[in-house]
Amino acid sequence: MSADIPRIVDGGHLGPVDASLTPRFAGPATFALLPTPDQISDLDVAIVGVPFDAGVSFRPGARFGPEHIRTSSRLLRPYNPAADVSPFARLQVADCGDIAANPFSIEDAVAQIQRGADALSERAGRLLTLGGDHTIALPLLRSLARRHGPVAVVHFDAHLDTWDTYFGAPTTHGTPFRRASEEGLLDTSACLHVGIRGPLYGARDLVDDRDLGFQIIPATEVPELGVRGVIEQIRARVGERPVYVSVDIDVLDPAFAPGTGTPESGGLLSRELLAVLRGFAQTNIVGADIVEVAPAYDHAAITGIAAAHVGYELLSAMALAAAGPVPTTGSSGDQTGAPA
Repeated sequence: MSADIPRIVDGGHLGPVDASLTPRFAGPATFALLPTPDQISDLDVAIVGVPFDAGVSFRPGARFGPEHIRTSSRLLRPYNPAADVSPFARLQVADCGDIAANPFSIEDAVAQIQRGADALSERAGRLLTLGGDHTIALPLLRSLARRHGPVAVVHFDAHLDTWDTYFGAPTTHGTPFRRASEEGLLDTSACLHVGIRGPLYGARDLVDDRDLGFQIIPATEVPELGVRGVIEQIRARVGERPVYVSVDIDVLDPAFAPGTGTPESGGLLSRELLAVLRGFAQTNIVGADIVEVAPAYDHAAITGIAAAHVGYELLSAMALAAAGPVPTTGSSGDQTGAPA
């Protein structure tokens, strides 16, 4: 995006395009209309896309997820009233584009994604990754474990993703957390699934999942526990460990996220998921992903908008976890009566 387009500057950080001076629908669709890395010097959080979906087992199309999420994020604004934080004032965030991954070789793609994540991590403290299918979680966790050691994973999904193989292939969107556990990338005393539901291949799936280090909060228990109860269970499980949050958009009910490859009825409400994500402000969140957005099956950007808000809440949680208060009044674009 051209450097002469006016942007909000807050807390000493270069933020989104100033929508009081430039229409939100004009110009390139970076996430939340944030700057690119060439426009800044310091970088706290890198947003990066991974347009890869060769690991899917049912409906393809998540390779177009990063673009769809970015376009759907144009209406995000600088201040998050639900979390009472201006994330782009506390952290310097930039959209760093996409990691190119081989669409014809899962093995090559996984290596490319890990190299790309390693390179970005040399500049940014944290990554928020836009997928892409859930295969990408494995190379991202490999990169993360190099810096932090084994991490706690809190995994929001309709599915376990701890299966062994599909058609003999060991690395697919249904296997990343089995491989990660086997490789010692996970703190197996602190991992958790949220939102699991639907039929399984057999009862053994649950036994294997537990042996790999995961506990489960199934979707059927979320209404009884409530948001507060889910947050309390997550905090009790992860403690102060470094935690990686992986959000498969199909954790939401298809009414709220139709644009995904393997939808399952009976999922979380958008309101529930966003509220639970705010609870990560009290954890040591070191990275996150949003995966399985397949825009070909979306309607009126319902899924893309949900995914964009998931990203916004994750960035807000990272901002609240950052040390030290900063001002939340921007130098422009924050006035009463600012445009929608």
